[in-house]
Amino acid sequence: MMMFAATGKIVPRPGRAVDIAGRLGLAAAPTFALMASMSAIGSPGMAMCSAASAFVAINDMALMYLLMSVFHLSPWLKLLCARSQRSGTPVTQTEGD
Repeated sequence: MMMFAATGKIVPRPGRAVDIAGRLGLAAAPTFALMASMSAIGSPGMAMCSAASAFVAINDMALMYLLMSVFHLSPWLKLLCARSQRSGTPVTQTEGD
C-alpha cells in the first residue's frame, strides 16, 4: 500500500496482490500431486481393509488429490503458453517440426 502525502489517502497496489495470487495458484497443482502420492503410498495396512483394493490400485483419497491436481493445472498451462509465445519457440518440439 502506498500513502500519498498531499491527500493522506492510502492507495492499494493491485499489481502485487495479483502477483501473489498467481504464485499461490501455481502452488496448488504440485501440492495436490504430492498429497496424492503420499496418500497412495501412505499406510499399506489401510489398503488391505478396503473392499475395492483388489480391483483399484489407488485409494479414494489419492484419487481425489490426483483429480484436484489435474483441475489445478491451468495456471501452469497458462505459464507455459505465455513463455512459448514470448520466446517464439515451442516448449516441446517433436522430430520433424
